[in-house]
Amino acid sequence: MTDVAINKLVVIGVGLIGGSFALALRKAELVTHITGVGRSTANMERARDLGAIDEIARDLPSALKDADVVFLAIPVGRTGEIMEQIAPHLEPDTIVTDAGSTKQNVLAAARAHLAEHLPNFVPGHPVAGAELSGAGAANPNLFRDKNLVLTPIEETNVEALKRVTQLWQACGAQVSQMSARRHDEILAAVSHLPHVLAFALMYYIGAAGHGPDVDNAFSTDDMIRSSELLRFAGSGFRDFTRIAASSPEMWRDICLGNREVLSRQIDAYQNELAALREMLARGDGEALERVFSDAREARRQWLKDTP
Repeated sequence: MTDVAINKLVVIGVGLIGGSFALALRKAELVTHITGVGRSTANMERARDLGAIDEIARDLPSALKDADVVFLAIPVGRTGEIMEQIAPHLEPDTIVTDAGSTKQNVLAAARAHLAEHLPNFVPGHPVAGAELSGAGAANPNLFRDKNLVLTPIEETNVEALKRVTQLWQACGAQVSQMSARRHDEILAAVSHLPHVLAFALMYYIGAAGHGPDVDNAFSTDDMIRSSELLRFAGSGFRDFTRIAASSPEMWRDICLGNREVLSRQIDAYQNELAALREMLARGDGEALERVFSDAREARRQWLKDTP
């Protein structure tokens, strides 16, 4: 084992992200013992059966004893609560890191509850995931060639930052650093907004069940059964709404945690929709085609530049 290796890893929240992190480090032979902490006994037993953890914690004091690294893989809305619970039991050299999809609120929680432990707190966010959840969805290759953003603060110890960086690199992630504010701005646009749109469309078509009357085109007076609408949905609809299968609890917390920036992104997107609606209203096919062409080229260039 190398200097990066850890004897004891504690994963709080052994779901898709927490379980995948544990499995990836085990695959890299960088961890000796993994203790899992979670709310669901069935999920924790599943994690143990899959080899993601070695033991299920009896309580936090015993779980955190002699821990080298504590990984918080929990809904961001529970971050403050969990930090408050673990703070009295953390040992001086234990590194704490997280996987929260929002960072400014996580840092605020850390300053409130981990004040004495801030040098060993390394905030992070793996930009990877799937619509599945729970320990059964864990995959040791989940982070391979995916972006991993660390948002260290002034107090963050250089050695703690280096160690967490190396652990994520061992998982195959491409590690970068930026401020928590910049992280939240970027992710609001390319992650949080798309999830809101997917949930909204799926709710509109599938849950609310509103749509045009098939016998009276363009009328919205009548309600069509969602089953009838979805019977004609193709692969494009399936692809667009795939992420609406993600955890509602997790995405509720992400949206609320980044609500100011996300609200601005929603407003900006609504402006784009309003512009497109105006093009339709005036029958401006040339303008529509120009927007669609620019969008296609932007996507083509993005895919070209993406490894």
